[in-house]
This record gives sequence, C-alpha cells and structure tokens, in this order.
Amino acid sequence: MGSTSASSARTALGETPWLGGVPAATLDRLAALAVLHRMPSGSTLFEQAEIPSFAHLLISGSVALLGVSGTAETLIELMRPIDLLLPAAILNRQPFLARARVLEEAHLVLIQAEAFRDAIATDHALCLAVLGCQAAQFRRQIKLAKNLKLRSAEERVGCYLLGLVQEAPPNAPVRLPMEKRLIAWQLGMTRETFSRILAVIEQYGLRVVGDMVEVVDAAPLHARFRLDPQIDGPEPIVPFAPRRH
Repeated sequence: MGSTSASSARTALGETPWLGGVPAATLDRLAALAVLHRMPSGSTLFEQAEIPSFAHLLISGSVALLGVSGTAETLIELMRPIDLLLPAAILNRQPFLARARVLEEAHLVLIQAEAFRDAIATDHALCLAVLGCQAAQFRRQIKLAKNLKLRSAEERVGCYLLGLVQEAPPNAPVRLPMEKRLIAWQLGMTRETFSRILAVIEQYGLRVVGDMVEVVDAAPLHARFRLDPQIDGPEPIVPFAPRRH
C-alpha cells in the first residue's frame, strides 16, 4: 500500500473515512494521547500473548497477523489500511492472540489503550465506528473459513490468483503481495503444496514466474475458477448508523 500523507496522529484520524462521523473533540482527545509511528518492513509490532498498551490503527503499509506455537508460525490474516489491529484485545484487556509483523513499511497511529477504551465508552459515534470495524473483521474471518472448507486446494489457489489479476489493468502482470510461504499458510496448505498447484494451474492459462502473475489465456482461467462474492468479495468498514428519534 502507498505511504501516508498524514503529518500527525490527529491528521491521520481525521482522514480515516470510517471515523468521519466521530466528533472533532473526541478525535482531538485521542490524538492528544497518540503518536503517528513508522515501522520498517520486518519489524514486530506486538507479540502473541502480550497485554495491549496501545490500539494500533494501520494507516499505510501491510501487517501480517501470525499465529505462533513455539518456533512455528502461520498466517492468520494480512491486514491492510485503514484498519484496527485486533481491537478485541484492547477492548477486553486481554492478551493478543497473534503476533503482528510488518510486511510493507507501515505507518500507524498508536493510541494509549486506556484512552481508547474511555473514548469508546463515552462517545456513541466512536463506539459505532469501532463496532463497524469489528463487524467487517468478523465477516472476513467467516469468508476465510468458507474458503478453506468449501474449496479444494487447487480452487483456493486459483481463486486467490484470479482475484489478484482482476484488480489489475487488463493483460498487466501482477506482483504477489507477500511471500509464497505466507500465501500458502493463508490458503491452508504447505509451501510445497502451493508450488505444486502453481505448476498445475498453468494449464488453465495462468502463469506464475517468481513473484509475478500473468494471464496467458483468460478463457480457461474463468471457466475453471469462479469468484464468489460471499467468499471473495471485499468487506469495507461501515460505521453503524445511529437511530433517529
């Protein structure tokens, strides 16, 4: 994702679309106890089982949420802007259930956790905005579970790549958004299985060379793999609208 143009935490909060209904006074209060922070690729934002000190609002870049067991890791989700990282842990004062590692250089607004909780408890509009954020995150996880349980490994890889190329200009090669091992983890398979499937998928008109994806023949590709909006569709964050009396 592109870099942010925000020069301060307050600017970043004000430019977040799904916080548009939150009063300026509340954003001022949050910004007074927040900092706009840049994190380089490869750095760790927080560890699994760590008690949150901050709410992390991802403004630019990308962050991998990783499940950890000993020395083993697996990708839970790739987070993209503008989104909160594991807000349930902050709201419930519970440990993070995943490690957060920066993939692309990221800019984040770090808001003191207690201040974030107080603002949600006292500002109805902010509460509804965060509720909308969590609703979108929940729906993404349901879609991920459906993808893993309703599709074969080949279908998961094919639909993932088809989704990438459909977002790009026609006939333009597309770069994979992360390492192949991370994509394999997200799709519920080993790196070796993912590589084998990439070789098989060439017969359907899709070629992957290195980290570049190219459509060679669109007809067999679309005949074999079909995207489903109930699995593959985006989940924008939409704040709940307050009731009008």
